[in-house]
Amino acid sequence: MTPAPPIADRILVVDDEPEIVALVAYHLAKAGYRVSTAASGQDALDMARRERPALIVLDLMLPGMSGFDVLEQVRSDDHTRNVAVLMLTARREEPDRIRGLSLGADDYLTKPFSPAELVLRVAAILRRAGTASSSLSSSADQLAIGPLRIDRAAMSVAVDDHEVELTPTEFKLLLTLVERRGRVQGRGHLLETVWEAAPDIQTRTVDMHIQRLRTKLGVAGDMIETVRGFGYRLRAAAPRGG
Repeated sequence: MTPAPPIADRILVVDDEPEIVALVAYHLAKAGYRVSTAASGQDALDMARRERPALIVLDLMLPGMSGFDVLEQVRSDDHTRNVAVLMLTARREEPDRIRGLSLGADDYLTKPFSPAELVLRVAAILRRAGTASSSLSSSADQLAIGPLRIDRAAMSVAVDDHEVELTPTEFKLLLTLVERRGRVQGRGHLLETVWEAAPDIQTRTVDMHIQRLRTKLGVAGDMIETVRGFGYRLRAAAPRGG
């Protein structure tokens, strides 16, 4: 049985199928979360801005505005860009999964689904958000590596003094690489450490998050090296100039 969260995080469930909404809301509430619901993309965006949920469970096939459109707007809005997103959809095709992850989804679960697994995945995502800032030693609140600056306590990242907005999963992924900089991190190890190895998460998930993280970090993204056949490594500093 999943223990109730110590502080009741708010979860926004977005789906136009009432029976799915009822099922998800019931199990999340039973696990101790506060739950809000929305049946359309626009309603979801309005509620996300107003309530600032910890996480959104988001269907892809919504009336008027697709889940992809909702996710894109969530990530581009200053008020919601740091909200975690779990995509819950009947669309199983890899291009849909890749697109969702590329747009910044933290996880992707397909229908039909196990309510117990959904609750576990929600808990795992929120743990990443809550523990990312505590995964370094207390003496390393402020990290400086080349142009990259990380404030562990504030969970903030800057490159050349310009703040970079990361999702909780991206922040945990970056911290994992920073903690072990200079050492190759296999995709399987990253899945276990960052995603807690949910059953059907694929190594492609790591690749898409690394790609998005590199893009967001700009010049500092060059610090993340691909080690072919193994995984990724953060080197000491990004090359400057030339």
